[in-house]
Amino acid sequence: MRVPFSYLDRQFANVDSYLKDIKELVRAGDFTLGGPLREFERRFAEMCRLPYAVGVASGTDALYLSLKILGVGPGHEVITTPTTFIATVGAIAMTGATPVFVDSEDGYVIDPSKIEAAITPRTRAVVPVHYTGNVADMPRIAEVTRKHGLILIEDACQAIAASLDGQPVGSWGETACFSLHPLKNLNVWGDGGMIVTRSAELAERLRLYRNHGLINRDEVAVFGCNSRLDTLQAVIGVRLIEQVESITDRRIAHARLFDEAFSDLDGRVRIPRRRPGVRHVYHLYMIRVERRDELLAHLHRNGVETKVHYPIPVHLQKAARHLGYREGDFPVSEGDSRTILTLPAHQHLTDDEIGYTIEQVRSFYLMK
Repeated sequence: MRVPFSYLDRQFANVDSYLKDIKELVRAGDFTLGGPLREFERRFAEMCRLPYAVGVASGTDALYLSLKILGVGPGHEVITTPTTFIATVGAIAMTGATPVFVDSEDGYVIDPSKIEAAITPRTRAVVPVHYTGNVADMPRIAEVTRKHGLILIEDACQAIAASLDGQPVGSWGETACFSLHPLKNLNVWGDGGMIVTRSAELAERLRLYRNHGLINRDEVAVFGCNSRLDTLQAVIGVRLIEQVESITDRRIAHARLFDEAFSDLDGRVRIPRRRPGVRHVYHLYMIRVERRDELLAHLHRNGVETKVHYPIPVHLQKAARHLGYREGDFPVSEGDSRTILTLPAHQHLTDDEIGYTIEQVRSFYLMK
């Protein structure tokens, strides 16, 4: 049996139904900042229970524009975690600010108890990452940022529809930034991103900056950039946002099946602590395993497409050498890079595929 990691061929098997909506857009010629984009932004904001959402070209741009508009730039430091995709750190670097790392905790999210020690007079912002679809401990993090007068931006690129004690991600930061990349829980055809905020002024500044700083066709208020979410992509987003709850519920159900199936493997498979009150949406179902590379090879031989996110933590990448970090600086993140494994857990897997994946993991550890 083959268990695929990517699900796009299944999600868009009935592509003709989407093409009907696209044909209507083509007839209207409403390609740039059009009606479907405004509708998608409205629905996205409603989903996050926040008043404003601004569509941009990618999750990376969502982070960069948020930092930029909130005044982060050269001479500043921004605290985040090395347990993340490179885009989090890349967006900070794009502003001219210096990334400062804090180790993660058991759930692959930033350890709030270590943030305050990393603050210096140059610290301007904190960017916690809701990695894998888990939710960082935002009440504790927000308490630290309020105490020190710091900007708080949530990297929610992997956490669409995640929440903590009923509050959706985005409830704590000045902004929250989402990715609509094809493999995200809510996706569009190609790269895309969304910024949510409760500030009308900030939303307006973001809309201005993403569109060259144009007030209208002939007047420019500020020198901005071109980071618009395409209206064509918003057409797809409008269709798929109605499915977010069912997609999320399915992923959560698959994760619970895995958790139950691996719970008796005596430390050979270590399931992260599932914090009460967290709605973990499982963009990635990630576990710590013994003999990771051997298990990875075994699963691939038997048709289960499995990934490692990621074998080299950000602070040890070549791009980060100038920051001066060394191996041993962040032991949790570094330990995870040697033991983590991501299993397919997406909404289009069948019961047989889930069962087969469980069987293959268990057989690897239990075979004589």
